[in-house]
Amino acid sequence: MVETNLNNNLIINVANIIWSFDPTNKEIVVLLVKNSLGQNIDKWGLPTTILRQNESAEEASLRLIREKIGIKLPEFSTEQLATFSNVNRTQKNREIALTYMTYLPQKIDLTAGYGAKDAEWFHVQYAADQYLLKYRDLIFKTLSDKISESDFYNNIDEFNNDKHLTADHELILRLAFSRITNRLDYLPTILLILGDHFTLKQAREVYAIFWKEPVTNIDNSNFRKTHSHLFTEVGIEHGKSGRPAKLYKLRGLLDQK
Repeated sequence: MVETNLNNNLIINVANIIWSFDPTNKEIVVLLVKNSLGQNIDKWGLPTTILRQNESAEEASLRLIREKIGIKLPEFSTEQLATFSNVNRTQKNREIALTYMTYLPQKIDLTAGYGAKDAEWFHVQYAADQYLLKYRDLIFKTLSDKISESDFYNNIDEFNNDKHLTADHELILRLAFSRITNRLDYLPTILLILGDHFTLKQAREVYAIFWKEPVTNIDNSNFRKTHSHLFTEVGIEHGKSGRPAKLYKLRGLLDQK
């Protein structure tokens, strides 16, 4: 297929932040790939593809998931994040990035596809002014809250090494974390990573990571009072000892079923 490479070497990229949940460690995970092509070879970053002439950006965001990790997702699993067009964001050609977020309801095994040497789930942890992405001995960070967007782009060469993600992906991830955190009280689409239904404890485990506090600090009764209007009760959890927990799904416009 013909790819979009516009006049004056302008290239339109599509990047996807793919979220999921590790039920064993009770941690949120984000998919990162190790690039095998181009100027970012051997560097880790978000799954990215070049927009083709015969597809929409949404279609490209889903295509790159199929190409990178071999799965097909329905459209509603993906939502637009933002456009990144700073002239300093890439070193050679002028590149604009259209970014999306996808919520994967199960942490599947990954197989690196076209353009990727490796693809791995990085576990999300947090520090005071940024989030940490960890896989074995690899640790990457979102851009610190102390660094402004303009300062980052004006000094982007300082971030061009193996300790950092490719291009401006640390900035993209910072916005993604901020967007989700700011919507937790009224539009918690991040809970789609828990699947068709979830317990309030599981919801609190997700919230705790974005709120940067232990889940034990989030009182279940208070959480029920402040957030239950976002959920619809659908039954009880079976197959476990003790009192069964109630199961919920996202209510109204958040309900994808």
